Amino acid sequence: MQPDPAARPEYIAAFQEIAERIAVSLRDAPEKILPIKMYVAGGAALYFYTGDRISRDIDAAFSHRIVLPDNLAVSYSDADGAARLLYFDQQYNDSFALMHEDARDDSAPLKLENVDSHTLDIRLLSALDLAVSKISRFSNQDRQDIISLAKHGLIDAGALRTRAEEAAGAYVGNLDSLQTSIKLACRIVEDVETLKERREKKLPPLTNN
Repeated sequence: MQPDPAARPEYIAAFQEIAERIAVSLRDAPEKILPIKMYVAGGAALYFYTGDRISRDIDAAFSHRIVLPDNLAVSYSDADGAARLLYFDQQYNDSFALMHEDARDDSAPLKLENVDSHTLDIRLLSALDLAVSKISRFSNQDRQDIISLAKHGLIDAGALRTRAEEAAGAYVGNLDSLQTSIKLACRIVEDVETLKERREKKLPPLTNN
């Protein structure tokens, strides 16, 4: 897939620079394990899908254990000339999130220039699995990210409920709290869907009265 048209080229270039550095560090890796797959989650994946929120870090897991280079931070200027920093979060661990067992298989390849996909295959969690991964922590930012995916028509409540319930079977943690978060996440998406439907039909917005 290609980044959303709203994604800033400055951010894409910084992300690409970090990916290139990782790819260069893999040149001496055994050919039998190549390409190494890089599964991007978190705010970086969300930004490529929606262009809505620039993330300062890259959350990603790999298909094999690798030694990452140290220089995985890139400074860049945004469209307004403000200084920004993008860095790879080496503390990220996808086992802490709610993750469906097929999330990696269902990830989407991200096409970036100058990154050798035969060495490093960059993949985004699907929009649906990205939303599911937001449910276990379910912070205010996670809720906003789920809303963003729903507004862009990338997820729907029914699919989110099914995928999250399936993922919950392997979740280690407070299941009661998780079930509450799943219900709330689906309700948020349903609200977005209802609002979009009313707008399409040119109906007045619902009120609390």
